[in-house]
Amino acid sequence: MTLTEMLAVAGGVVLAGVVAHGAWTARKAGPRRADAQLEPMMDGARQEPGLDASPLDGEVTSLDATMPAVGRVPRPPRKPSARIDALIDAIATITLDAPVSGEMAQSHLPGSRRAGTKPFHIEGMNAESGEWELPAPGQRYGEFQAGVQMANRNGAMNEIEYSEFVQKVQGFADGVGAFVQFPDMLDVVGRARELDHFAGDHDAQLAVVLRAKSAAWTLGYVQQVAARHGFVPGAMPGRLVLASEEEGAPPILALSFEAQAALAENPQQSSLRELSLSLDVAQTPESLEPFASWQEAARGLARDIEADVCDDRGQVLNLHAFASIGQDLTTLYRALASRDLAAGTLVARRLFS
Repeated sequence: MTLTEMLAVAGGVVLAGVVAHGAWTARKAGPRRADAQLEPMMDGARQEPGLDASPLDGEVTSLDATMPAVGRVPRPPRKPSARIDALIDAIATITLDAPVSGEMAQSHLPGSRRAGTKPFHIEGMNAESGEWELPAPGQRYGEFQAGVQMANRNGAMNEIEYSEFVQKVQGFADGVGAFVQFPDMLDVVGRARELDHFAGDHDAQLAVVLRAKSAAWTLGYVQQVAARHGFVPGAMPGRLVLASEEEGAPPILALSFEAQAALAENPQQSSLRELSLSLDVAQTPESLEPFASWQEAARGLARDIEADVCDDRGQVLNLHAFASIGQDLTTLYRALASRDLAAGTLVARRLFS
């Protein structure tokens, strides 16, 4: 097994291994169970946490900017958007003759803010704060912008998706009496393909299989051991997570197993023989050392539940395999940062989703 096979950076492809479904015969009479007095319960447990650039110095941006300041109400400074980024979004500008209320803007927003598989946002420039925000009641907006994501793990934006975006934004603009300018479709689609190509070459999701050496485990036993390593129930059945300390951030690691076992009425009656421990590289900052956490969790869990750490072909991974992956990840982190898409940033999380 070569390093290239273990760390392929194709979009959405599991690098170190995915869950391999097989049948292993237990050597003992039954699955290992958790201590009854220590068994963690799912109920009540803590759950997993669901452009406008400033003008250059000296540049005259409008006739209004050349007029004397006496008698004019100063405009608030323009602030960058937290939701729309020219790195990954195609942006349409929506110009008004006069400010409109948040209530009016909300009444004309499209029912769905998706164009095919691509999310988009319509934001207003708050006339008082100068911040881009989603239209809200009680506020007034002097201009709007709409940004549609050009690529994600579903692929690059195509002509049909862009046309849907244009149709929905044009309807909003007509409703609020605004003029909208869209970027050229062919240019957007070309940029989307280039962005998708880059993302596909730099996407990394690592996973190893923890395979029982002898007796199977009950769900309660897995929950109990995983809790000692910091894992809590995730938002989806069949998933425990090592949550990030950053509010609203995706989990650092995910420990997955059969959802059917997670839905069993009695966790002590379930039987598991393998788990998948995964790390979505682009979702977590390098500074948090998620790769080290992944290795440590894999070894610690394997030791405590008496499991082998394997790849998708069932081959046991050694220390050299982890070291080789770590070296290639360093190169990957540098490539993402050079594109202003450093792992764990909001724009990277959006692109690799």
